[in-house]
Amino acid sequence: MAETRVSRGESAELRRGRPRGTSARELELIALRLFAEQGFDATTVDQIAAAAGVSRRTFFRYYTSKSDVLWNEFDNEVQTIRRLLAGTPDELPVMEAVRRAVLAANHYRAADVPELRMRMTLLRSVPELFASAAIHYDAWERAVVDFVARRSGQPADSLYPLAVGRAVLASCRAGFDRWAARADADLTVYLDAALRALAGGFRDDLLAAEPEPEPAPELAPMSVPVPELAPVPVPVPELAPVPELVL
Repeated sequence: MAETRVSRGESAELRRGRPRGTSARELELIALRLFAEQGFDATTVDQIAAAAGVSRRTFFRYYTSKSDVLWNEFDNEVQTIRRLLAGTPDELPVMEAVRRAVLAANHYRAADVPELRMRMTLLRSVPELFASAAIHYDAWERAVVDFVARRSGQPADSLYPLAVGRAVLASCRAGFDRWAARADADLTVYLDAALRALAGGFRDDLLAAEPEPEPAPELAPMSVPVPELAPVPVPVPELAPVPELVL
């Protein structure tokens, strides 16, 4: 189960300042190690805090629950992509802007693969974490959707912003999976290849408006001539006479 939030009485102490030597990333790495050693459900916030040499209050300064630890880097990436897209010049094509933002927000190297594999194993195998994945992926997708909507002048819930956002997310997940499987280069190599391929299908001029289907033409009623059939003679066989019965 997820740990509870800090109490109102603790909030004043949390505002006093961050203990030296403690960071969200440090807590994240310690939590990942404990999750791998003893399981997610068996690991408590108190254990994570003790292993990091900080208090429970300090842990809750960075995270609202222990499940949030696994999404820390991912959520930071979403915010970075949003910030980069917001500062994109209008003359840069949409898909090129998205590609550059995604590459700039990802810093994983081949040496990071073991950590990422461990993280993905937890996210896929722990029901609580698996159930929360959709919220975080939706936030990533929404960062791209909102940008495309602004650039195309279309509502965020219309076809093209949604199509681009979902296609970009799917392409990036495919790139991530291949990178994690091969572990032979930086993640950006795979993301770049996937997004360049995708960009060929989403030109800016195609994002201007939703398609307007042409009305189907009215069809004239079809008259099908029925040919007159010649009568077919049916031969009647001649029956043999029936002998009279003698009573």
